[in-house]
Amino acid sequence: MGAPTLRQETYLPGLENDVDAVSRFLDGHADTSRPGPRYFLAAEEPDDRVELPEEIYRMLRQVVEALHQGHAVTVAPVTQTLTTQQAADLLGVSRPTVIKLLDENRIPYERNGTHRRILLRHLLEYRDQRRADQHAAIEATSVDIDKEDDLNETLQQLRDARRAVAERRKTRGDL
Repeated sequence: MGAPTLRQETYLPGLENDVDAVSRFLDGHADTSRPGPRYFLAAEEPDDRVELPEEIYRMLRQVVEALHQGHAVTVAPVTQTLTTQQAADLLGVSRPTVIKLLDENRIPYERNGTHRRILLRHLLEYRDQRRADQHAAIEATSVDIDKEDDLNETLQQLRDARRAVAERRKTRGDL
């Protein structure tokens, strides 16, 4: 059996795969009170095995969990260098938005002639930072509301928090 061809493939949950047994096994060995368990791929021979790296284990765990919940899973190879359209698709924004982010030096990129190329790790770093900023903004606009609080006071606290977030965005040049 030769090396598999790299292509996008979608896997559906079904009776032909015993995803429940794999899910139960992984759940049963997910004790977080001790150092992480080690997992291996094994062949027919007792000594023919290899330990799974942590990242591959996490990937396998996520695929198994999705299949166990009845979701389809698509595995698609992605190059380490992306076009602006691929970056836009990954971020869930338009291509012009990605171009604007690049022009504002918010995401590092390289030029290959007239084409911009973005390293996948830079794009993922930007995405993670954007998510962290969004969570911080949500946290900043949250207000503890007690039944005894005055409605006008609570509304004023929300306005102040939104104003502070808008001011921070303005000084950082966010979209």
